[in-house]
Amino acid sequence: MKEKTIEEYVENIHQLEEKEGLASTTTLAVMMGVKPPSITEILKKLQKEGYVHYTPHAGATLTARGKELAEELKQKHGIIADFLRIIGTSSRTAEIDACQIEHHVSQETVHRLELLISSIQENQDILNWFEEFCRS
Repeated sequence: MKEKTIEEYVENIHQLEEKEGLASTTTLAVMMGVKPPSITEILKKLQKEGYVHYTPHAGATLTARGKELAEELKQKHGIIADFLRIIGTSSRTAEIDACQIEHHVSQETVHRLELLISSIQENQDILNWFEEFCRS
């Protein structure tokens, strides 16, 4: 399975698990825009790769490995969205774009963005400059 696909499924399973305690096959199919039989096949693959515990006709929950990936993605998403908002992107667009970027950006780049965000937030002169930049 492609890494991006794994990440998208793990994120959505995590989201459903937090809301409902379990990612049902039907709900996940609707969320991902695919048919339930396709979800069943993907859940079997994710289980084989150690990301989920899958119970036929019920759904899936994340394993420790799946939860770790979900948390990494959540952190990566937050850093990217924060950066996009700092440079003046609207919150809605920042969230949408972060969902796309997080699957294609290296951990090194995310780390550098995180350092840049910290530096900007800790230095009032730089923060003022960015606020002025965003007004233009």
